[in-house]
Amino acid sequence: MTTPVRIQQRIRQLEGQGLSHTRIARELGVSRTTVIKYVSRDYSPSPREGAVGSRSLVTGEYARAADEWLTSDLRMPRKQRHTARRVHERLVAELGFPGEYSSVQRWVKRWREAHRRDSDGYAELEWAPGTAQVDYGLAKAVVAGVERTVHYLTVSFPYSNMRYVAALPGETTECVCHGLLQVFGHMGMAPRVLVFDNATGVGHCNADGTVTQTRLFSLFSAHYGCRDQVLQPVCGPREGQRRERGRVRAMAT
Repeated sequence: MTTPVRIQQRIRQLEGQGLSHTRIARELGVSRTTVIKYVSRDYSPSPREGAVGSRSLVTGEYARAADEWLTSDLRMPRKQRHTARRVHERLVAELGFPGEYSSVQRWVKRWREAHRRDSDGYAELEWAPGTAQVDYGLAKAVVAGVERTVHYLTVSFPYSNMRYVAALPGETTECVCHGLLQVFGHMGMAPRVLVFDNATGVGHCNADGTVTQTRLFSLFSAHYGCRDQVLQPVCGPREGQRRERGRVRAMAT
């Protein structure tokens, strides 16, 4: 029998308060084995099994040409530099490259990471297991034979690079809670931390940079034991954090 999500979260809440496994089991009416299982559980979805990296086709003359183009780009304004798409188009047109765009995209990404300069202001971020990023997007859908614009809530897990999407009628607090509930139900668990790109649907930003949550969302997050964080606009040395704010949007496009 599957332990309900609310019990899983309550187990973790009580364990965080310092209660022993035996006392938690007694208070919640579950076995001590169940308590131990959910106290130590990794709440991030696991990547699909069997996924293996493919051998890159960007080698030899293709790699030398792409390296020359991207190296020359370092002296050019950013808007005049090659995109991965442009590199692929030139490889195909000029050298007869037989591979797909995705292989060139991965190669270009690795090249740029290897040639990134300190002045680029980029900071790598590490995400702990059980941390989810949440954001809204818009998409066209046909509902009852009529095309309409729908809102969708994207919940991504940077640690495992997995994500879930729930279509919703709007971006209200009720919609946020309903969408998260759908995702939690599909996962069979709830994440430890929810990171929101902005306060839409969960509250409003104050002049001092703090966020006041709606009562409904506060009750929702307390019920599931999730700690939440709303990202604020950042600049300077924290540019890397702002880059991560676009991850959810990029995943959903």
